[in-house]
Amino acid sequence: MQSYLQYRSIRGGIRRQVDEHPGLVIPCCKDGNRRHNLFDNTEGNAKTEGSPDIGLSPLQGYSLRQRADFDRHPPPGIELSDRDHSTVFLVGWDHEKDTMNPRNFPLATRISVTLLVSAIAFVVSAASSIETAVLHQNSAAYNVSEVVASLATGIFLLGFAAGSLVSGPLSEILGRNVVYIGSLSLFMLFTMASGLAPNIGTQLLFRFLAGVFGCPPLTCAGGTIADIWDPLEKTLAFPLYAILSFGGAILSPLIASYMGQGTLSWRWTNCIILIMAGLVLVLVVLFQPETYSRLLMNWKASHLRKSTGDLRYQSAMDLDRTTPLSRIVTACVRQLTLPIQEPIILLLSLYMTVLYIVLFTFFDGYSYIFSDIHGLSQGLTNIVWVAMYVGIVLAALLVPVHYRRMKRLESLSRDLPSPNNPDTAQNGDINVSLNRDDQQAKAQSATPEHRLWYAMIGAPAIPISLFWMAWTDHANISIWSPIVGSSLFGFGSICIFISSYMYIIDAYEAYAASALGFMTVSRYCAAGGMTVVGIPFYQNVGVHWTLTSLGIISAVLTPVPYIFWRFGDVVRGWSRYAV
Repeated sequence: MQSYLQYRSIRGGIRRQVDEHPGLVIPCCKDGNRRHNLFDNTEGNAKTEGSPDIGLSPLQGYSLRQRADFDRHPPPGIELSDRDHSTVFLVGWDHEKDTMNPRNFPLATRISVTLLVSAIAFVVSAASSIETAVLHQNSAAYNVSEVVASLATGIFLLGFAAGSLVSGPLSEILGRNVVYIGSLSLFMLFTMASGLAPNIGTQLLFRFLAGVFGCPPLTCAGGTIADIWDPLEKTLAFPLYAILSFGGAILSPLIASYMGQGTLSWRWTNCIILIMAGLVLVLVVLFQPETYSRLLMNWKASHLRKSTGDLRYQSAMDLDRTTPLSRIVTACVRQLTLPIQEPIILLLSLYMTVLYIVLFTFFDGYSYIFSDIHGLSQGLTNIVWVAMYVGIVLAALLVPVHYRRMKRLESLSRDLPSPNNPDTAQNGDINVSLNRDDQQAKAQSATPEHRLWYAMIGAPAIPISLFWMAWTDHANISIWSPIVGSSLFGFGSICIFISSYMYIIDAYEAYAASALGFMTVSRYCAAGGMTVVGIPFYQNVGVHWTLTSLGIISAVLTPVPYIFWRFGDVVRGWSRYAV
């Protein structure tokens, strides 16, 4: 609904613009109904697209005078471009404050878009782990082992990974809203089918399909955030999205704490997800505007062609002759090959993969950590997950601090003179010598490495929390010790997540979608496999050594953000893709 209103608003704006700027319509022939034309390079000639050449004998020279006036004073938002020996009017924003530009949407609208995207991500993340809360009942109902029943979570994550390969490119072809609404509708359908499945095989099939169609909010949300917030504002907006969306996977066991143990059947886990997804879908349909700039320009160009009859008005999307299938294939290939050449992407992906392995093995391991050792019931064990989310929320206290820091650095970068700027370099060596220290600070302030600030604070918390939980998880030690340790893990995880995403976006810009796509595929593939392995791991190795092993692996990766902070600019200098 909101996208349709947006489409009509753009159409109304174009009609007003045509009335205010008659130069948008350039007649070139006697037939007043055929105003669209393509100029060629021959004096006094014009060709109507899709029609024979039309002579201009009565108006000879008129079109060229119009063209000269158009060149000198093009209407707002129109840029002349020569393509294939013809003139194209490339459509863009009218000015920096153009209200159609998603970054110029009212603040309330941009906040609501961020919250809606976070809500979708919360729902699909909750679906990924909610089955772990009723693992015992699920395995008993289908008469399978708990390892087989845990496949309901693992196969869903593999579906996430498969869908991530194509959801990003699709959002850049069809727009964000079509992908969100379409995928969420199919996600609801397969979630319902999963809840009604008569046997484990059918459940796993529908869980996989639900994962495939549930992944777009997690793969496309970064693009939506970038659509509506500038780099400085994103310092506030992206952590808000990350903290809210992370809550889905963490809090879903709490939502299903006592399902399957009382009046509500264990199948209600799917019903709850279905209800939440339905509510969010209604909100998205009614209130979510389209934010993909290229699609909005495509709408604008289409309205200009219809209003003026001139087929030369084109958007960047119109001029892209690549087929959708080719774009999807290219994106998939790039996602899988780019990390081989990029150590930044490879190491950060490995780091995120380890974090997700730990997180999703916790969904199996909490019953061993808290139920077997401390005697908590299934419901109370699920409630313990609140502690981890408390740690995640505590990371929000760092956001205002980092925002002020980035604002100061951006101000420094913007205000300081540059020796490459002719306006400030006219004093020659005097200007450069007096400002050498400032220039060094300016160069430092412009680097993406400042996005690693969260990671450098949170990275040590991961191994500390795992060792803490491993060696204080004894019946004779207070249960609050491993609970507090889980809070520390939540704090460190969200810090790594925020920094990794924002650093990749700033460091790779045009290739960020491919880089983030690989990060998503790799971590969900690994987490999906380890979810199934988690139960025998905890059973055979024991809680203490399982957590110790994971702590040692995370400790090895702890220096990664510090290394990129110090040498990231050098590594980016080797790259063909990084800025």
